[in-house]
Amino acid sequence: MEIQKIVQKQKDFFRTHQTKSIKFRKHYLERLKNLILENEDLLYEAIDKDFGKSKFDTFTTEISFIINDINYYLKNLKSLSKPRKVKTNLVNQIGKSKIHPEPLGNVLVIGAWNYPYQLSLSPVIAALAAGNCCILKPSEIAENTMKIMSKIINENFPSEYLYVYKGGIDETTQLLKLKFDKIFFTGSTKVGQIVYKAAAENLTPVTLELGGKSPTIISKDANLEIAAKRIVWGKFLNAGQTCVAPDYLCVEKTVQEEFLALLKKYIQEFRYHPNSSHYTKIINQKNFERLIHLIDNDRIYTGGSYNKEQLYIEPTILHNIDWNDQIMQEEIFGPILPVISFTDFNLILNDILDHEKPLAAYLFTSNNEEKEAFIKKISFGGGCINDVIMHLGNENLPFGGVGNSGIGNYHGKFGFETFSHQKAILEKATWGEPNIKYPPYSDKKLNWIKRFL
Repeated sequence: MEIQKIVQKQKDFFRTHQTKSIKFRKHYLERLKNLILENEDLLYEAIDKDFGKSKFDTFTTEISFIINDINYYLKNLKSLSKPRKVKTNLVNQIGKSKIHPEPLGNVLVIGAWNYPYQLSLSPVIAALAAGNCCILKPSEIAENTMKIMSKIINENFPSEYLYVYKGGIDETTQLLKLKFDKIFFTGSTKVGQIVYKAAAENLTPVTLELGGKSPTIISKDANLEIAAKRIVWGKFLNAGQTCVAPDYLCVEKTVQEEFLALLKKYIQEFRYHPNSSHYTKIINQKNFERLIHLIDNDRIYTGGSYNKEQLYIEPTILHNIDWNDQIMQEEIFGPILPVISFTDFNLILNDILDHEKPLAAYLFTSNNEEKEAFIKKISFGGGCINDVIMHLGNENLPFGGVGNSGIGNYHGKFGFETFSHQKAILEKATWGEPNIKYPPYSDKKLNWIKRFL
Protein backbone atom coordinates (compact mmCIF):
# COMPACT_ATOMS: atom_id res chain seq x y z
CA MET A 1 0.00 0.00 0.00
CA GLU A 2 1.41 3.38 -0.95
CA ILE A 3 2.45 5.54 1.98
CA GLN A 4 0.39 8.47 0.67
CA LYS A 5 -2.73 6.32 1.03
CA ILE A 6 -1.83 5.35 4.60
CA VAL A 7 -1.22 8.97 5.54
CA GLN A 8 -4.60 9.92 4.07
CA LYS A 9 -6.26 7.03 5.93
CA GLN A 10 -4.76 8.33 9.16
CA LYS A 11 -6.05 11.83 8.46
CA ASP A 12 -9.52 10.43 7.79
CA PHE A 13 -9.42 8.24 10.89
CA PHE A 14 -8.35 11.15 13.09
CA ARG A 15 -11.42 13.07 11.94
CA THR A 16 -13.63 10.35 13.43
CA HIS A 17 -12.42 11.61 16.87
CA GLN A 18 -11.91 8.05 18.15
CA THR A 19 -8.31 8.75 19.19
CA LYS A 20 -9.51 11.51 21.53
CA SER A 21 -11.09 8.93 23.81
CA ILE A 22 -8.92 8.20 26.86
CA LYS A 23 -10.25 4.64 26.88
CA PHE A 24 -9.14 4.21 23.25
CA ARG A 25 -5.66 5.56 23.95
CA LYS A 26 -5.16 3.39 27.03
CA HIS A 27 -6.31 0.30 25.14
CA TYR A 28 -3.63 0.67 22.48
CA LEU A 29 -0.92 1.70 24.93
CA GLU A 30 -1.64 -1.49 26.87
CA ARG A 31 -1.52 -3.46 23.63
CA LEU A 32 1.88 -2.00 22.72
CA LYS A 33 3.22 -2.75 26.20
CA ASN A 34 2.05 -6.36 26.02
CA LEU A 35 3.48 -6.82 22.52
CA ILE A 36 6.90 -5.55 23.63
CA LEU A 37 6.96 -7.89 26.61
CA GLU A 38 5.71 -10.85 24.55
CA ASN A 39 8.34 -10.24 21.84
CA GLU A 40 11.20 -9.29 24.17
CA ASP A 41 13.46 -12.12 22.97
CA LEU A 42 12.94 -11.13 19.32
CA LEU A 43 13.83 -7.53 20.16
CA TYR A 44 17.04 -8.70 21.86
CA GLU A 45 17.92 -10.91 18.90
CA ALA A 46 17.43 -8.12 16.35
CA ILE A 47 19.53 -5.52 18.15
CA ASP A 48 22.30 -8.07 18.76
CA LYS A 49 22.46 -8.65 15.00
CA ASP A 50 22.68 -4.92 14.32
CA PHE A 51 25.52 -4.03 16.68
CA GLY A 52 26.03 -6.66 19.33
CA LYS A 53 24.07 -5.04 22.14
CA SER A 54 23.56 -7.26 25.19
CA LYS A 55 20.23 -8.12 26.81
CA PHE A 56 21.28 -6.23 29.92
CA ASP A 57 22.08 -3.01 28.04
CA THR A 58 19.03 -3.35 25.79
CA PHE A 59 16.72 -3.74 28.74
CA THR A 60 18.24 -0.98 30.87
CA THR A 61 18.66 1.61 28.10
CA GLU A 62 15.76 0.74 25.80
CA ILE A 63 13.00 -1.66 26.91
CA SER A 64 12.74 -0.29 30.45
CA PHE A 65 12.41 3.27 29.14
CA ILE A 66 9.59 2.24 26.81
CA ILE A 67 7.68 0.30 29.48
CA ASN A 68 8.11 3.13 31.98
CA ASP A 69 6.84 5.64 29.41
CA ILE A 70 3.72 3.57 28.80
CA ASN A 71 3.13 3.09 32.53
CA TYR A 72 3.52 6.84 33.10
CA TYR A 73 0.84 7.68 30.55
CA LEU A 74 -1.51 4.93 31.69
CA LYS A 75 -1.31 6.39 35.20
CA ASN A 76 -1.43 10.08 34.29
CA LEU A 77 -3.41 10.26 31.04
CA LYS A 78 -6.63 11.39 32.66
CA SER A 79 -5.04 14.31 34.48
CA LEU A 80 -2.87 15.30 31.50
CA SER A 81 -5.92 15.38 29.21
CA LYS A 82 -8.15 17.28 31.61
CA PRO A 83 -8.92 20.94 30.74
CA ARG A 84 -7.07 23.27 33.11
CA LYS A 85 -8.81 26.24 34.71
CA VAL A 86 -6.88 29.51 34.62
CA LYS A 87 -7.65 32.96 36.00
CA THR A 88 -9.92 35.27 34.06
CA ASN A 89 -8.78 38.87 34.02
CA LEU A 90 -10.98 41.83 34.93
CA VAL A 91 -11.74 42.91 31.36
CA ASN A 92 -13.23 39.48 30.57
CA GLN A 93 -15.58 39.29 33.53
CA ILE A 94 -18.10 37.78 33.90
CA GLY A 95 -16.46 34.70 32.41
CA LYS A 96 -14.33 31.62 32.95
CA SER A 97 -11.17 30.50 31.16
CA LYS A 98 -9.78 27.04 30.45
CA ILE A 99 -6.95 25.46 28.48
CA HIS A 100 -8.00 22.34 26.59
CA PRO A 101 -5.16 20.01 25.47
CA GLU A 102 -6.05 18.53 22.10
CA PRO A 103 -4.12 16.19 19.78
CA LEU A 104 -2.45 17.70 16.74
CA GLY A 105 -3.62 15.02 14.30
CA ASN A 106 -1.38 12.96 12.03
CA VAL A 107 2.27 12.94 13.14
CA LEU A 108 5.53 11.58 11.75
CA VAL A 109 8.25 10.20 14.03
CA ILE A 110 11.70 9.62 12.50
CA GLY A 111 13.81 7.48 14.82
CA ALA A 112 17.56 7.06 15.29
CA TRP A 113 19.76 3.98 15.00
CA ASN A 114 21.89 4.25 18.16
CA TYR A 115 19.04 3.43 20.56
CA PRO A 116 16.64 2.16 17.91
CA TYR A 117 13.82 1.04 20.19
CA GLN A 118 13.86 3.85 22.73
CA LEU A 119 14.40 6.72 20.29
CA SER A 120 11.69 5.42 17.96
CA LEU A 121 9.02 4.17 20.33
CA SER A 122 9.25 6.70 23.19
CA PRO A 123 8.10 9.61 20.99
CA VAL A 124 5.50 7.34 19.38
CA ILE A 125 4.12 6.49 22.82
CA ALA A 126 3.88 10.20 23.70
CA ALA A 127 2.14 10.90 20.38
CA LEU A 128 -0.44 8.14 20.93
CA ALA A 129 -0.99 9.18 24.55
CA ALA A 130 -1.78 12.70 23.34
CA GLY A 131 -4.40 11.27 20.97
CA ASN A 132 -2.67 11.39 17.59
CA CYS A 133 -2.34 9.00 14.68
CA CYS A 134 1.28 8.20 13.88
CA ILE A 135 3.67 7.10 11.14
CA LEU A 136 6.99 5.75 12.49
CA LYS A 137 10.02 5.76 10.21
CA PRO A 138 12.82 3.91 12.08
CA SER A 139 16.44 4.25 11.00
CA GLU A 140 17.38 1.86 8.22
CA ILE A 141 20.98 1.77 9.53
CA ALA A 142 19.84 -0.59 12.32
CA GLU A 143 18.09 -2.79 9.77
CA ASN A 144 17.06 -5.71 11.96
CA THR A 145 15.47 -3.56 14.66
CA MET A 146 13.59 -1.67 11.94
CA LYS A 147 12.22 -4.96 10.63
CA ILE A 148 11.12 -6.31 14.02
CA MET A 149 9.37 -3.06 14.98
CA SER A 150 7.60 -3.10 11.63
CA LYS A 151 6.49 -6.70 12.12
CA ILE A 152 5.26 -6.27 15.69
CA ILE A 153 3.36 -3.04 15.07
CA ASN A 154 2.03 -3.49 11.54
CA GLU A 155 0.64 -6.95 12.33
CA ASN A 156 -1.14 -5.77 15.49
CA PHE A 157 -2.22 -2.16 14.92
CA PRO A 158 -4.61 -0.72 12.33
CA SER A 159 -2.54 1.17 9.76
CA GLU A 160 -4.95 4.10 9.90
CA TYR A 161 -3.83 4.60 13.52
CA LEU A 162 -0.18 3.50 13.78
CA TYR A 163 2.10 2.32 10.99
CA VAL A 164 5.82 1.60 10.65
CA TYR A 165 7.25 2.61 7.28
CA LYS A 166 10.45 0.80 6.35
CA GLY A 167 13.11 2.12 4.01
CA GLY A 168 16.08 4.41 3.64
CA ILE A 169 16.86 7.91 2.45
CA ASP A 170 14.52 7.75 -0.55
CA GLU A 171 11.57 6.67 1.59
CA THR A 172 12.31 9.36 4.19
CA THR A 173 12.52 11.98 1.44
CA GLN A 174 9.16 10.81 0.12
CA LEU A 175 7.62 11.09 3.59
CA LEU A 176 8.93 14.61 4.12
CA LYS A 177 7.09 15.81 1.01
CA LEU A 178 3.76 14.89 2.63
CA LYS A 179 1.72 17.12 4.90
CA PHE A 180 1.80 16.17 8.59
CA ASP A 181 0.51 17.99 11.66
CA LYS A 182 3.83 17.39 13.46
CA ILE A 183 7.27 15.95 12.70
CA PHE A 184 9.49 14.56 15.44
CA PHE A 185 13.06 13.80 14.38
CA THR A 186 16.00 12.31 16.28
CA GLY A 187 19.41 12.33 14.61
CA SER A 188 22.29 14.48 13.45
CA THR A 189 22.22 18.26 13.17
CA LYS A 190 22.96 17.98 9.43
CA VAL A 191 19.93 15.80 8.72
CA GLY A 192 17.89 17.86 11.19
CA GLN A 193 18.43 20.88 8.95
CA ILE A 194 17.05 18.92 5.98
CA VAL A 195 13.99 17.85 7.99
CA TYR A 196 13.42 21.40 9.24
CA LYS A 197 13.59 22.81 5.72
CA ALA A 198 11.17 20.21 4.35
CA ALA A 199 8.73 20.83 7.23
CA ALA A 200 8.80 24.57 6.53
CA GLU A 201 7.33 23.94 3.07
CA ASN A 202 4.10 22.81 4.76
CA LEU A 203 4.41 25.02 7.87
CA THR A 204 4.64 21.79 9.88
CA PRO A 205 5.80 22.20 13.50
CA VAL A 206 8.85 20.14 14.39
CA THR A 207 10.70 18.75 17.38
CA LEU A 208 14.35 18.13 16.60
CA GLU A 209 16.42 15.98 18.97
CA LEU A 210 19.95 16.47 17.68
CA GLY A 211 23.40 16.30 19.28
CA GLY A 212 26.61 18.22 19.63
CA LYS A 213 29.83 18.13 21.60
CA SER A 214 28.74 17.63 25.21
CA PRO A 215 31.43 18.85 27.64
CA THR A 216 32.31 17.34 31.00
CA ILE A 217 34.24 19.49 33.48
CA ILE A 218 36.28 17.91 36.28
CA SER A 219 37.27 20.42 38.95
CA LYS A 220 40.05 19.92 41.50
CA ASP A 221 37.24 19.85 44.09
CA ALA A 222 35.61 16.80 42.49
CA ASN A 223 35.45 13.33 43.99
CA LEU A 224 37.87 11.99 41.36
CA GLU A 225 37.21 8.31 42.02
CA ILE A 226 33.44 8.64 41.56
CA ALA A 227 33.88 11.00 38.60
CA ALA A 228 36.16 8.57 36.76
CA LYS A 229 33.89 5.59 37.39
CA ARG A 230 30.74 7.37 36.23
CA ILE A 231 32.37 8.98 33.21
CA VAL A 232 33.90 5.71 31.97
CA TRP A 233 30.52 4.02 32.27
CA GLY A 234 28.62 6.85 30.56
CA LYS A 235 31.14 7.48 27.79
CA PHE A 236 31.65 3.88 26.73
CA LEU A 237 28.05 2.75 27.13
CA ASN A 238 26.92 1.65 23.65
CA ALA A 239 30.57 2.15 22.57
CA GLY A 240 30.14 5.90 22.87
CA GLN A 241 27.27 5.93 20.35
CA THR A 242 25.06 7.98 22.67
CA CYS A 243 23.87 11.50 21.89
CA VAL A 244 24.30 12.65 25.51
CA ALA A 245 27.60 10.87 26.18
CA PRO A 246 30.49 13.02 27.44
CA ASP A 247 32.11 14.13 24.18
CA TYR A 248 35.22 15.64 25.74
CA LEU A 249 36.67 16.29 29.19
CA CYS A 250 37.96 19.54 30.64
CA VAL A 251 40.16 18.55 33.60
CA GLU A 252 41.78 20.97 36.04
CA LYS A 253 45.52 20.69 35.52
CA THR A 254 46.46 20.05 39.16
CA VAL A 255 44.45 16.78 39.19
CA GLN A 256 44.85 15.73 35.56
CA GLU A 257 47.49 13.00 35.97
CA GLU A 258 45.66 11.44 38.90
CA PHE A 259 42.37 11.57 37.03
CA LEU A 260 43.75 10.08 33.81
CA ALA A 261 45.15 7.18 35.82
CA LEU A 262 41.70 6.61 37.36
CA LEU A 263 40.05 6.63 33.93
CA LYS A 264 42.51 3.99 32.74
CA LYS A 265 41.91 1.95 35.88
CA TYR A 266 38.15 1.78 35.31
CA ILE A 267 38.47 1.07 31.59
CA GLN A 268 40.57 -1.97 32.51
CA GLU A 269 38.28 -2.94 35.37
CA PHE A 270 35.15 -2.84 33.17
CA ARG A 271 36.81 -5.13 30.57
CA TYR A 272 35.76 -3.55 27.29
CA HIS A 273 37.30 -6.24 25.08
CA PRO A 274 36.10 -7.21 21.56
CA ASN A 275 33.97 -10.16 22.67
CA SER A 276 32.54 -8.52 25.78
CA SER A 277 28.79 -8.89 26.24
CA HIS A 278 28.57 -5.33 27.58
CA TYR A 279 30.49 -3.51 24.86
CA THR A 280 28.91 -3.01 21.45
CA LYS A 281 30.54 -2.82 18.06
CA ILE A 282 30.44 0.28 15.87
CA ILE A 283 27.22 0.28 13.85
CA ASN A 284 28.79 0.07 10.36
CA GLN A 285 31.95 0.40 8.28
CA LYS A 286 31.35 4.06 7.42
CA ASN A 287 31.20 5.13 11.07
CA PHE A 288 34.12 2.87 11.94
CA GLU A 289 36.37 4.51 9.32
CA ARG A 290 35.33 7.99 10.43
CA LEU A 291 36.21 7.21 14.05
CA ILE A 292 39.61 5.63 13.54
CA HIS A 293 40.68 8.69 11.53
CA LEU A 294 39.99 10.79 14.63
CA ILE A 295 42.58 8.87 16.68
CA ASP A 296 45.87 10.77 16.77
CA ASN A 297 48.49 8.19 17.74
CA ASP A 298 50.74 10.86 19.22
CA ARG A 299 48.03 11.87 21.70
CA ILE A 300 46.96 8.42 22.96
CA TYR A 301 47.06 8.08 26.74
CA THR A 302 45.42 4.66 26.73
CA GLY A 303 43.71 2.48 24.15
CA GLY A 304 43.86 3.12 20.41
CA SER A 305 43.62 -0.42 19.07
CA TYR A 306 40.84 -1.57 16.76
CA ASN A 307 39.65 -4.51 14.69
CA LYS A 308 38.12 -3.75 11.29
CA GLU A 309 36.46 -7.16 10.85
CA GLN A 310 34.74 -6.97 14.24
CA LEU A 311 34.03 -3.20 13.97
CA TYR A 312 35.67 -2.93 17.39
CA ILE A 313 37.40 0.17 18.70
CA GLU A 314 39.07 -0.01 22.08
CA PRO A 315 38.06 2.68 24.59
CA THR A 316 40.60 5.40 23.86
CA ILE A 317 41.70 8.42 25.91
CA LEU A 318 43.51 11.22 24.08
CA HIS A 319 45.43 13.81 26.11
CA ASN A 320 47.30 17.05 25.36
CA ILE A 321 44.34 18.11 23.24
CA ASP A 322 43.49 21.69 22.35
CA TRP A 323 40.42 23.31 20.79
CA ASN A 324 41.93 23.39 17.29
CA ASP A 325 42.54 19.64 17.01
CA GLN A 326 40.51 17.70 14.45
CA ILE A 327 38.69 15.68 17.10
CA MET A 328 37.29 18.91 18.58
CA GLN A 329 35.65 19.97 15.31
CA GLU A 330 32.77 17.47 15.25
CA GLU A 331 30.67 15.29 17.54
CA ILE A 332 32.65 12.09 18.12
CA PHE A 333 29.81 9.58 18.65
CA GLY A 334 32.19 6.76 19.45
CA PRO A 335 34.56 5.38 22.13
CA ILE A 336 37.19 8.12 21.90
CA LEU A 337 37.53 10.63 24.73
CA PRO A 338 39.75 13.73 24.29
CA VAL A 339 41.00 15.56 27.39
CA ILE A 340 41.69 19.29 27.58
CA SER A 341 43.43 20.66 30.68
CA PHE A 342 42.59 24.02 32.27
CA THR A 343 43.83 26.20 35.10
CA ASP A 344 41.00 28.71 35.49
CA PHE A 345 37.39 27.52 35.96
CA ASN A 346 35.78 30.69 34.59
CA LEU A 347 38.03 30.71 31.54
CA ILE A 348 37.10 27.12 30.63
CA LEU A 349 33.44 28.10 30.88
CA ASN A 350 34.15 30.92 28.43
CA ASP A 351 35.90 28.49 26.07
CA ILE A 352 32.82 26.25 26.11
CA LEU A 353 30.62 29.29 25.49
CA ASP A 354 32.59 30.03 22.33
CA HIS A 355 31.19 26.84 20.76
CA GLU A 356 27.69 25.68 19.79
CA LYS A 357 25.21 24.92 22.57
CA PRO A 358 25.44 21.18 23.37
CA LEU A 359 22.66 18.69 24.03
CA ALA A 360 24.17 17.86 27.44
CA ALA A 361 26.81 19.15 29.82
CA TYR A 362 28.27 17.72 33.02
CA LEU A 363 30.21 19.04 35.98
CA PHE A 364 32.03 17.16 38.73
CA THR A 365 32.78 19.31 41.78
CA SER A 366 31.89 19.86 45.43
CA ASN A 367 32.32 23.62 45.05
CA ASN A 368 28.95 25.41 45.22
CA GLU A 369 30.24 28.52 43.45
CA GLU A 370 31.38 26.37 40.51
CA LYS A 371 28.00 24.65 40.39
CA GLU A 372 26.21 27.99 40.29
CA ALA A 373 28.51 29.41 37.60
CA PHE A 374 28.10 26.25 35.47
CA ILE A 375 24.29 26.44 35.60
CA LYS A 376 24.09 30.19 35.03
CA LYS A 377 26.70 30.64 32.31
CA ILE A 378 26.48 27.54 30.09
CA SER A 379 23.45 26.98 27.87
CA PHE A 380 22.76 23.30 27.13
CA GLY A 381 19.79 20.99 26.73
CA GLY A 382 20.12 19.20 30.08
CA GLY A 383 22.73 17.56 32.21
CA CYS A 384 24.03 16.52 35.60
CA ILE A 385 26.26 17.64 38.41
CA ASN A 386 28.43 14.78 39.67
CA ASP A 387 26.99 12.28 37.20
CA VAL A 388 26.49 11.77 33.46
CA ILE A 389 23.51 10.70 31.31
CA MET A 390 21.25 9.82 34.26
CA HIS A 391 19.03 12.91 33.88
CA LEU A 392 17.34 10.99 31.05
CA GLY A 393 16.01 8.50 33.58
CA ASN A 394 13.75 11.03 35.34
CA GLU A 395 10.43 11.43 33.50
CA ASN A 396 9.80 14.61 35.50
CA LEU A 397 12.62 16.36 33.63
CA PRO A 398 12.26 17.51 30.01
CA PHE A 399 14.70 16.04 27.51
CA GLY A 400 15.71 18.14 24.52
CA GLY A 401 18.31 20.42 23.05
CA VAL A 402 18.82 24.14 22.55
CA GLY A 403 20.27 26.00 19.58
CA ASN A 404 22.12 23.61 17.26
CA SER A 405 21.42 20.68 19.59
CA GLY A 406 17.68 20.71 19.08
CA ILE A 407 14.25 22.29 19.20
CA GLY A 408 11.59 21.24 21.70
CA ASN A 409 11.59 18.46 24.28
CA TYR A 410 9.76 15.37 25.51
CA HIS A 411 9.56 12.69 28.27
CA GLY A 412 6.67 12.51 30.73
CA LYS A 413 4.24 15.41 30.62
CA PHE A 414 6.61 17.26 28.27
CA GLY A 415 6.11 14.52 25.66
CA PHE A 416 2.35 14.81 26.00
CA GLU A 417 2.59 18.59 25.53
CA THR A 418 4.92 18.22 22.54
CA PHE A 419 2.23 16.32 20.65
CA SER A 420 -0.68 18.48 21.86
CA HIS A 421 -2.14 21.87 21.07
CA GLN A 422 -3.13 23.99 24.06
CA LYS A 423 -6.51 25.34 22.98
CA ALA A 424 -7.64 28.48 24.85
CA ILE A 425 -11.35 28.85 25.63
CA LEU A 426 -13.03 31.86 27.22
CA GLU A 427 -16.70 31.34 28.12
CA LYS A 428 -18.64 34.52 28.87
CA ALA A 429 -21.87 35.00 30.74
CA THR A 430 -24.76 36.50 28.73
CA TRP A 431 -25.87 38.87 31.47
CA GLY A 432 -24.35 41.97 33.05
CA GLU A 433 -22.96 43.27 29.74
CA PRO A 434 -21.28 46.70 30.13
CA ASN A 435 -21.47 49.15 27.22
CA ILE A 436 -17.99 50.57 27.75
CA LYS A 437 -16.40 48.73 24.76
CA TYR A 438 -19.17 49.61 22.33
CA PRO A 439 -19.50 52.78 20.22
CA PRO A 440 -20.14 55.63 20.41
CA TYR A 441 -16.86 56.32 22.21
CA SER A 442 -16.16 59.23 24.56
CA ASP A 443 -13.39 60.62 26.75
CA LYS A 444 -15.21 59.24 29.77
CA LYS A 445 -15.21 55.73 28.29
CA LEU A 446 -11.53 56.07 27.40
CA ASN A 447 -10.66 57.00 30.98
CA TRP A 448 -12.47 53.93 32.25
CA ILE A 449 -10.76 51.71 29.61
CA LYS A 450 -7.37 52.99 30.76
CA ARG A 451 -8.21 51.93 34.28
CA PHE A 452 -9.26 48.44 33.20
CA LEU A 453 -6.46 47.79 30.70
